[in-house]
Amino acid sequence: MRRREFITLLGGAAPAWTLAARAQQPAMPVVGLIGGGDISTRYVTAFRKGLNETGIIEGQNVTVEYRWLKGQYDLLPSLVADLVSRRVAVIATPGSNPAALAAKAATATIPIVFGVGEDPVKLGLVASLARPGGNATGINLFNVEVATKRLGLLHELVPKAVRIAVLVNPANATTAESTLRYIPEAARAIGLQILVLNASTSREIDTAFATLVREPADALFVAPDSFFISRRVQFANLTARDRIPAAYSDRDSVEAGGLMSYGTDFTDMFRQVGVYTGRILRGEKPADLPVLQWNKFELVINLQTARALGIEVPNSMQLLADEMIE
Repeated sequence: MRRREFITLLGGAAPAWTLAARAQQPAMPVVGLIGGGDISTRYVTAFRKGLNETGIIEGQNVTVEYRWLKGQYDLLPSLVADLVSRRVAVIATPGSNPAALAAKAATATIPIVFGVGEDPVKLGLVASLARPGGNATGINLFNVEVATKRLGLLHELVPKAVRIAVLVNPANATTAESTLRYIPEAARAIGLQILVLNASTSREIDTAFATLVREPADALFVAPDSFFISRRVQFANLTARDRIPAAYSDRDSVEAGGLMSYGTDFTDMFRQVGVYTGRILRGEKPADLPVLQWNKFELVINLQTARALGIEVPNSMQLLADEMIE
């Protein structure tokens, strides 16, 4: 064979070798992340940071598909069914009880990393906190205990309040039930009366505020809920219009104009869910990863909103606050 013919043959064969090598490379694992709220660059960055801490880098050795519910819980069955049918490597559900429960109901084999507000043993997600068993593990965010403290902080910020409206989303059943089980008792203990309101749509939020015009309350306690967080601008506008001090579970609502929040540091929670997801991708089993008992909570106060409502923030609360938004 002449030299030129050999070089031509070699040049034609090289792409075939390359294609064969590529065909032999295993596909990157896929992680499906279901966020209960709306798209958040901050939370995505935190989740990636957690993955990176375990040596997992999105785009290099894992693909992450993000699904944001914006509180539309009716989308969950089809969304989870799609992830299960495609046999993703891990399903991550940070900060969403409904998403965690839907994932657990849909698969007993695909690993699930959750962040839930209620006891995951009582929710049926794990057998025990120390040894979860099964295919799920994650973080217990202690919504009930935190909600009770949030109510106390709201009362400290608005000490003359006598009647508190409590808004829950019936579509988020586990959170609504636990809120209505414990908050009325906590309210009575500090001499407060409770008015319960329900809302699962933006129109029903408007209706709830119309009820407050007919049946005035001194302050509003908004239960933790992804749909409510996605409607934070609506809440900010309505509370400003009606001059109602409101307490939330998330800093996003306070950044949008709400008075105060006390709750989970969601950014760090997304990071920790990323860490557990990475560890599972590295070969650890969710059954052997203990459920973490969360202890990072933050108090955020919007001083501009406080001034607009004529509220003077006590020095004691200013010292407690993790952030004061001017």
